[in-house]
Amino acid sequence: MAQLQKGDKKLINAWTFYDWANSSYPLVITTAIFPIFYEAVTSVKNEAGQIISDKVTLFGCEFINTELYSYVVALSFVIVSLISPVLSGIADYSGNKKRFMQFFCFLGSFSCASLFFFSKEHLGFGMLSILLASVGFWGSLVFYNAYLPEIAFPQDHDKISAKGFGMGYFGSAILLILNLVAIKAMGMPAKYSFISVAVWWIGFAQITFARLPNGTRSLATEGNIVLKGFRELAKVWDELKMYKQLKRYLIAFFIYSMGVQTVMLMAVLFAKKEIAGLEDGNLIISVLLIQFVGILGAFLFSRLSNKIGNIKALGVSLFIWIAICICTYQFVYTPNAFYVIACSVGLVMGGIQALSRSTYSKLLPIREDNASFFSFYDVCEKVGIVIGMLSFGAIEGVTGGMRNSILALITFFIVGFLVLLTIPKTDNVR
Repeated sequence: MAQLQKGDKKLINAWTFYDWANSSYPLVITTAIFPIFYEAVTSVKNEAGQIISDKVTLFGCEFINTELYSYVVALSFVIVSLISPVLSGIADYSGNKKRFMQFFCFLGSFSCASLFFFSKEHLGFGMLSILLASVGFWGSLVFYNAYLPEIAFPQDHDKISAKGFGMGYFGSAILLILNLVAIKAMGMPAKYSFISVAVWWIGFAQITFARLPNGTRSLATEGNIVLKGFRELAKVWDELKMYKQLKRYLIAFFIYSMGVQTVMLMAVLFAKKEIAGLEDGNLIISVLLIQFVGILGAFLFSRLSNKIGNIKALGVSLFIWIAICICTYQFVYTPNAFYVIACSVGLVMGGIQALSRSTYSKLLPIREDNASFFSFYDVCEKVGIVIGMLSFGAIEGVTGGMRNSILALITFFIVGFLVLLTIPKTDNVR
């Protein structure tokens, strides 16, 4: 089996290229084009473009279209939360980490392509495609993230993590621009962009898969390999109890992830419903603005962490997130106000994602089975997103408006910030 060479530049570059490949999904599918497509297909509008009805029916139950969307996405995170710990344990024992990553990559890519057939008349099939695309994307990240402490030295984690997110933002922005040109200038139906995501994701992922070895371990696997995965999880859980700093960090990460990912997943749908006079073209331009500001934010917060430490840098980003949510709830009703808040989101979006991943990798104990440890990280994030999305959807369902759901996000960021302040400081993470 090929061995990982920690610090090898070619290996690190190949690893970061998966961010370039898979970030087409969160930008085109969950943020920019598909939410607009989904809202248009599932809403009934009058000649003036005003929504007459935004209700949909699935399995005999009636939902607000965005409410149903949030529930389906939440379900995808429940699935990933349940299966990733077991698969991570199996991957550690079998030495097939890359094979699992490839499986979820292909699952997500083909599911994106199947969104080409999305229609209100076949809503069940369409929502299944949304579900599986999300499972594929987030499932592959479990194994992708687990490579970071194996390919890079701790002092380089912040920089390399930021580089990955920066490449992801830039690469996905290129694909979005190409799709916009094809849609606006050439009259391409928006649904063809979903196929482009599948091709981009699978195609560029091969650069990563060509260089990454299967894993760092290949242990004897007598007996039931699934049970061995559970045993591995039990070992990791016992070890987590011995690391107070790591445990506190996971609690804080769990709470603030409820807010971060919910904002990213629902921002465009919020803008479509709550911002008067915001045209689709300008909305997508604002998404591109977020992407490019996100590149800058990832590197700025990486440098900030070098000066004041990871925990304090994360605290700064959470404070900005709190301010963003409060301002959005109180003042963001016009397109210009939305553009300002979009730039602010971009600044902290890249920073908090890159820092969260690198901070966790620094806190890990020195051992080989990082996939199992990173599965805990991913489970915390996914369960947090489930709570965030369910809260967002439920509040909209009860009150009839998405703006009230922002109150839940403010709470998540405040509590996460307070827990972050309780994390003991050490030399590797201050």
